[in-house]
Amino acid sequence: MTERYAIGIDFGSESGRAVLVSLKDGKEIADHVTHYPHAVMTEQLPTGEPLGLEWALQHPDDYLEVLRKSIPAVLNISGINPVDVIGVGIDFTACTMLPIDTLGNPLCFDQSLARNPHSWVKLWKHHAAQPEATKLNEIAAQRGENFLARYGGKISSEWMIAKIWQILNEAPDIYERTDQFVEATDWVISKLTNQLLRNSCTAGYKAIWHKQESYPSKDFFRALDPRLENLTETKLRGDVVPLGTKAGGLTEEMAHITGLQPGIAVAVGNVDAHAAVPAMGVVSPGKMVMAMGTSICHMLLGTNEREVEGMCGVVEDGIIPGYYGYEAGQSAVGDIFAWFVDKACPEEVFRAAETNGVSVHHWLESKAAAYKPGETGLLALDWWNGNRSVLVDTELSGLLIGATLQTKPEEIYRTLLESTAFGTRKIVDAFHDNGIAVHELYACGGLPQKNKLLMQIYADVTNRTIRIADSRQTPALGAAMFSAVAAGKEQGGFNSIVEAAEKMGRVKEEVVTPIPEHVKVYEQLYQEYSRLHDYFGRGKNNVMKRLKTVKASARKEAAVKTT
Repeated sequence: MTERYAIGIDFGSESGRAVLVSLKDGKEIADHVTHYPHAVMTEQLPTGEPLGLEWALQHPDDYLEVLRKSIPAVLNISGINPVDVIGVGIDFTACTMLPIDTLGNPLCFDQSLARNPHSWVKLWKHHAAQPEATKLNEIAAQRGENFLARYGGKISSEWMIAKIWQILNEAPDIYERTDQFVEATDWVISKLTNQLLRNSCTAGYKAIWHKQESYPSKDFFRALDPRLENLTETKLRGDVVPLGTKAGGLTEEMAHITGLQPGIAVAVGNVDAHAAVPAMGVVSPGKMVMAMGTSICHMLLGTNEREVEGMCGVVEDGIIPGYYGYEAGQSAVGDIFAWFVDKACPEEVFRAAETNGVSVHHWLESKAAAYKPGETGLLALDWWNGNRSVLVDTELSGLLIGATLQTKPEEIYRTLLESTAFGTRKIVDAFHDNGIAVHELYACGGLPQKNKLLMQIYADVTNRTIRIADSRQTPALGAAMFSAVAAGKEQGGFNSIVEAAEKMGRVKEEVVTPIPEHVKVYEQLYQEYSRLHDYFGRGKNNVMKRLKTVKASARKEAAVKTT
């Protein structure tokens, strides 16, 4: 029988990567990365307009550039016959949303609207909708809305409703011109198929949609703002369908652009981290999957619906059909390490790394690995981009304590690694202590492949074994698997994602095991971390928020003087 293939495309924060995989065993035949030409826009638009604090936008054409470049590239690299590719699937960072017109085009493509920041894609880490999120949570709590418990007690500013409300408040003309607000993953699928469907994963985790109850009531949206009363019937309208659903066939136009056959199955969109779960063969409870990159998303399966502080959501069939899928996360992990290297690392470190023929990260890791737990005398809070779980507060910021004039860069680097592990420990404990078992950890993404020290620290801090993904492009592999489910058995695919996981999901044989003497020391440091966590994060000292207020006021005053 002719070997069949599928293509999965992982749309990240800085780039998109396509992977061609064999449906026989999940082997990756070829991959290709396309960096977004406009990257992440945090300071100004392509038209030159300045952006405010906490903004993070993207250019939707960058996503199409990935399709134009990376799909033909993997076909060319592999040399396979495109006829043997039976499906395409994608995953995306979320909530990454955009307003579109009646033709399905992003409003920023309209030159008359392109100078308005609200016409562009709002990336997941756009935090400028925090005032709306805060008010939303206050009103929902006052009304006793049941949905709050499904999201750990708070709706994040990173999610769909807060971002929509910000657009309505700050750019009502853009709101009125918008036909629909959509997740970027659903928009890209609509470009591949000419069919706009909302996938149940992003709708459930990011837009307060529930399989049994749908969206919150019109009364709730009216309580937020009378102008939002009909939001779900108008600008969030459309079918919400399960993962693995066939969105449609690849259009003739996209077939011409990509080199694939027209009509092949295209699966509905997915979230990057969630797609990684079956790609690691995880299809049962007790195993927490960590998708580790610029941030971390933690996924866990359960047999019932429970309340857990700070979780990003629990969605029925949200990850694997037949289970409740739980999600939590940390807003910055790899981003923290990158910040230290790019903004705070002395020149001597760069010279030493160059002399040794290694990257700065590798040099710092090797030096940091020489220290024992606790030897640096440092401790940090991992809130450099706010806190997603368990506090759900984007107004929090980073903290480093214990530094002296003798502190070395590698000591700070190790401490930042440890801080993110402590943040994960908070999340593990929140689930485990609320009846959602976490027996072992699974890690995928760029960080586990690059940083062995980081993985050992995570094992020691959580006191759990860690299994590492065998694929370097795990979310893309998962996206390809879902496309094979969309194609179906008759086309050479699968009847279910569980069946696909049994054939294609895989992890490395080696296991990262906790070191008992390290576990003991990290338990002491974790207690200190927890004291700082509660002191600065639970309202005892709101200095971080006060500093942000002073910063915003000073910048506003400076801007007025400049103009």
